[in-house]
Amino acid sequence: MQAELIDIRNHLVRHAPFDELPEEMLDRVVASIEIAYYRAGTDILEFGQRNNWLYYIRSGAVEIYRRSGELYNRITEGDIFGQFGLLMNKTVRFPARAIEDCLVYRIPDQVFQYLWEHDETFADYVEIEDRSRLRSALSRREKSNELMTSRVTRLISRAPVSAPCTVRLQEAARIMTEQGVSALLLMDEEGERPRLKGIITDRDLRTRAVTEALPSETPVSEIMSAGLIVTKAQSFIFEAMLTMLHNNVHHLPVMDNDEVRGVIALADIVKYESQSSLYLVGNIYHQNDIKGLKKISRDVRDSFVRMVNEDANSHMIGSAMAGIGRSFTQRLLALGEEKFGPPPVPYCFMALGSMARDEQLVVTDQDNAMILDDSFVPEEHDGYFLALAKFVSDGLDACGYTYCTGDIMATNQKWRQPLKVWKTYFTNWIQEPSAEALLNSNIFFDLDGIYGENEFAEQLKTLVAEQASGSQRFLALLARNALNRTPPLGFFRTFVMEEDGKHNKTFNLKRRGTAPLSDLIRVHALACGSRAQNSFERLKAIAETKLIPEDGVGNLRDALEFISIVRIRHQALAIEAGREPDNNVRPEDLSPFERSHLKDAFQVVSNAQKFLKFRYTAQVSRHV
Repeated sequence: MQAELIDIRNHLVRHAPFDELPEEMLDRVVASIEIAYYRAGTDILEFGQRNNWLYYIRSGAVEIYRRSGELYNRITEGDIFGQFGLLMNKTVRFPARAIEDCLVYRIPDQVFQYLWEHDETFADYVEIEDRSRLRSALSRREKSNELMTSRVTRLISRAPVSAPCTVRLQEAARIMTEQGVSALLLMDEEGERPRLKGIITDRDLRTRAVTEALPSETPVSEIMSAGLIVTKAQSFIFEAMLTMLHNNVHHLPVMDNDEVRGVIALADIVKYESQSSLYLVGNIYHQNDIKGLKKISRDVRDSFVRMVNEDANSHMIGSAMAGIGRSFTQRLLALGEEKFGPPPVPYCFMALGSMARDEQLVVTDQDNAMILDDSFVPEEHDGYFLALAKFVSDGLDACGYTYCTGDIMATNQKWRQPLKVWKTYFTNWIQEPSAEALLNSNIFFDLDGIYGENEFAEQLKTLVAEQASGSQRFLALLARNALNRTPPLGFFRTFVMEEDGKHNKTFNLKRRGTAPLSDLIRVHALACGSRAQNSFERLKAIAETKLIPEDGVGNLRDALEFISIVRIRHQALAIEAGREPDNNVRPEDLSPFERSHLKDAFQVVSNAQKFLKFRYTAQVSRHV
């Protein structure tokens, strides 16, 4: 092959959709190419004209317009245009104009049609627009992971084994032994049809009956677990796994409306879930000191990398990592109570930020706070809670969850207050939204009670949901704050990078990608009164209220997923290479596929921020 053709081939193979073509097809494209040059300001395609070429930009930049003359897109090196006309009677649908001097490869229609007919990936790419292309890329990825495509009913191997909730301990043990099950469902048989009342497991019999030397005739209802955590028959396996992680349970009844379809156990999911995150959580609760917790914390990164390599989605990975972080925190609190004695008044330990949103990764610090019962008396009780908070914070730091540089921790007395004070905090932040109040809102409005009297945290969620949605001024100011961090996309869809420091020539996928998305999603979720914390769950609530157009919600969901996955893979690759993971990416370290679709995703973020600015138009005080 001539040197010039080799150069063309090497350039094409770096960019979608040519990067996935078989070699013989790629050679056919290269052999057919004509080279054209267009000066800045030149019209390349005019609406309605006949066109027989697919255009590929080797260098320069092109603007694509709608038939109305409205700007549709700006594209640059490695992008294609003209494909929609080739698919529609070879008539130009989107006019194109060179806005820089452009060197362009022209691929004949005959070759384009051949690729379209014989290569599914190429056909998918050219048939759909940027945001749809992003959805298609994510769909292909999701289909490769059995956890995300298999329903939980696939794990049910037998009909549920049950007994009346009035059964005695000895009889319950006999039924479980004869049936060979580790869990027995307990039914309330009063009324027309039995209803699930509780569950008893082998572990319950050991720890609650045998250890306590209860008589064999004791009603099983005295030791059964009520207030059951269940999963729906329509749920996916990964959703059941996350439910187990979040609630630290080993058995899940599977419900189809009010009917019990069966019970799945930890061992059932482990057959599919080789990442060992469930085992890791189990090991956390078996540790008796910080030294033991620190030792097994080394397994967190291994679990993270395994999930990434098995193509888990960002929701699954973020929820699993948050579940592991919660488990470390909960175990430290239990150990703290063993060390310092029972708490003098009830309290709730709150997780904040990414852990509360179920969006935690391996590069994270600790954000937490304490809600104390209103009977709290500082002079009498605060010494205990400060010691407990310090014990937990030091333990988390030892386990890899570094201290918060902004001091958003329960060790800070400001964030260790009675419920009534917290309610005053939240109400003031909404009603008097100063700059500091808005900063606190971004942090504390992502909250989750993870230990103790979790109802305290639920009351704060209710307060926020009720008050924030009714304050247009607060929402407008919060929206303005959400526009401070913009995606790293330049005028010509090139990446805008840091210019100094150790992260020179990189862009930060958290600060410039996932954070702006979670910020703007939070604003919309607060506006519609949602209590959801996770960004994907918030998007569901936004879609239900039709606060933004349905396709807009889908675009946000896809953009968040893709940016998150690129960030996750960047961290996993660093861990595998023995480097410290971070959020700063160099464009040259990304695959052509990732570069192309990141641009699509960042464009979604940019458009969503424009909509956010348009949507919230309340008057903003000049004094804020």
